[in-house]
Amino acid sequence: MKLPWIRRRTTLWLVGLVSLSSLLTGCETSFKKFPLQEKFVSTSTYSRLFDNTPAQTCEAARRALLSQGYVINTARSDLVTGQKSFQPEAESHLQLEIRVVCVPDSKDEKISIGFVTALQDRYALKKSNNSASVGVSALGSVSLPFNSSSDSMVKVGSETIVSDAFYDSFFDLVKQYLAADAGQNDGP
Repeated sequence: MKLPWIRRRTTLWLVGLVSLSSLLTGCETSFKKFPLQEKFVSTSTYSRLFDNTPAQTCEAARRALLSQGYVINTARSDLVTGQKSFQPEAESHLQLEIRVVCVPDSKDEKISIGFVTALQDRYALKKSNNSASVGVSALGSVSLPFNSSSDSMVKVGSETIVSDAFYDSFFDLVKQYLAADAGQNDGP
């Protein structure tokens, strides 16, 4: 008599285990897995050494951004941030923010490193229809529909710019401003 009861209990336990396993497998496949996005390697894409103080380097970076139409959000002796907007199509918008951090690389602080990152946000025009109706009780059951639509820009993506050419051109422009400042300081 005990043997069929044990079999039934074991069978129920196995069915429960298989069901739980199936459920967990289904949950696992519903999550999208992304490959590792970051690899920490020694690269000069985002940084350059300058024979100038951090304050001079950040000032040259500020001038470089201003010369390209960026709006400066922060300007300090160790940090500069600038922002510029683009509209490549009628229903899309791009916003580029560049952040420059200037730190000393020598004890006398006459050599500095400029670290630069650029973040690009993408926006798209999204249309939404709104409707409402009004019932007027004096006239009976009359409803008048009011339709309106509103457009709004919605952020659809954000990414760090990784192009070596982009950063090379920025650093070249910073070097030009540093060279111009050095030429003014030499004087006659």
